[in-house]
Amino acid sequence: MIQEIAGNFSNRQDVQLDSLAIVQFIGTYHHFKEFSKDIFRFYANRNFAMAWFDSTGMIEQASLLYNRIVKMKEDGLTLDIPYMDEYIAVMSSPDDANKVFTELMQTAQYLHFAQKLFSGLTEAESTSLEWFIPRKKTDYIELLDQLLSRDTVSIQQHFFPQYDLLKNHLSKYRQIENDGGWDSIPLPKKSIQYGDAGKIVTAIKKRLFTTGEFAKTDTAPDFNLALESAVKQFQQTHGLKTDGIVNRTTLLELNVAVKDRIEQIILNMERCRWLPNQTQTNYLLVNIPQYKLYVFNKDGLSFACKAVVGKETNRTVIFKGDMKYVVFSPYWNVPPNIMRKEILPAMKRNSQYLSENNMEWHGNIIRQVPGPWNALGGVKFVFPNGYDIYLHDTPSKLLFNESTRTFSHGCIRISEPKKLAMFLLADQEQWTAESIESAMSSRIEKFVPLKKPIPVYVVYLTAFVDADGFVNFSKDVYGRDVQLKRMILN
Repeated sequence: MIQEIAGNFSNRQDVQLDSLAIVQFIGTYHHFKEFSKDIFRFYANRNFAMAWFDSTGMIEQASLLYNRIVKMKEDGLTLDIPYMDEYIAVMSSPDDANKVFTELMQTAQYLHFAQKLFSGLTEAESTSLEWFIPRKKTDYIELLDQLLSRDTVSIQQHFFPQYDLLKNHLSKYRQIENDGGWDSIPLPKKSIQYGDAGKIVTAIKKRLFTTGEFAKTDTAPDFNLALESAVKQFQQTHGLKTDGIVNRTTLLELNVAVKDRIEQIILNMERCRWLPNQTQTNYLLVNIPQYKLYVFNKDGLSFACKAVVGKETNRTVIFKGDMKYVVFSPYWNVPPNIMRKEILPAMKRNSQYLSENNMEWHGNIIRQVPGPWNALGGVKFVFPNGYDIYLHDTPSKLLFNESTRTFSHGCIRISEPKKLAMFLLADQEQWTAESIESAMSSRIEKFVPLKKPIPVYVVYLTAFVDADGFVNFSKDVYGRDVQLKRMILN
């Protein structure tokens, strides 16, 4: 993506600009008033030398950026280009008489485009959507200077890795839309599976061929093993039970219109603009609607595992923290709201409730003692925050077999706690697989600080490209897509 822009500017400073022209330009084109300080700073840094012209005229690279701006739809941006007719006119037929106007129009258009491309909605707007991850700070003039010096590495660091992956799929789905999309398949009276035959099987094959799960052009009406494999792949990337059977739930997902999938990708490209890139450090990412934990080692995926997140009434918060320590065989200190709403009423009904559930009073709180019954399992992973949210093991392993995993009070249960502990403590040689397993079952609480804090991002992405390159679409379990769509697509 950055390759299209990198090196697209002149660093020759032999064509000068009158600073008064900037004042007149901004006074006429009021939409760019918010960028006036940046425009002055940019040209002051260049001693008011033009960026888009040299002694021979408009540089070729200026046209490349222009093409990128007028094709902003490829970046999932739907906003209008200010003064579009005038912009197209001067860029299509540049001449010396309009050189100053063209120069300033291109710089102003760059700033307008860069703001939307790199940042999207303002931090106040994303916070209103309960997105509490601090936004990255972007200096658009610094970016422009980096582009001038062909420093594409620094520019790429402004993009969360998922952004370009989703952009590629946006192009694919728009091509599908241009080719006519896919037909809706009538809901059958019974599930369709391996060994069945009929027109509906042909329709399912065509549908899955369109998006690439079914690689063959086979339109025979029999449900064969190749189709069963394709159905399983579709189910896996849509958060469904992976059994290869086309039931009502799977068919409803197959029938989601291509237009809706395009919108879903665009919404999540917008969210990616709010996230920093992570290329120089290990980090963890919990994707709430996908019910998954991703563990990255310097931007390479180390492993992923299933997660259980908060119910609709106890939503897991979107935020960023720093993992600081691991607690083996932890006590579970019952949060005040759970103690008030659940534990104390249960104690009134049953005087033996605490002892029966391996709980005890500890000062003014109730806690559950370590052991196989403990709600946190054998280990918890703490990244201190104001929401009292952490990652932890669980004794309720069967819940990981569910396709919809919104069962917690807000904390995040993970299916591979031992594996995560091994990853986090890999630089502490005393913590082997055996010693970790022993500590998890010891029933003696032990705090182990990490040598270096590891960032943890709890995000909400309903479109996410996996390590195999497949886009995964998730249900909007907390209704957050609906809110964002109103803000950027309606």
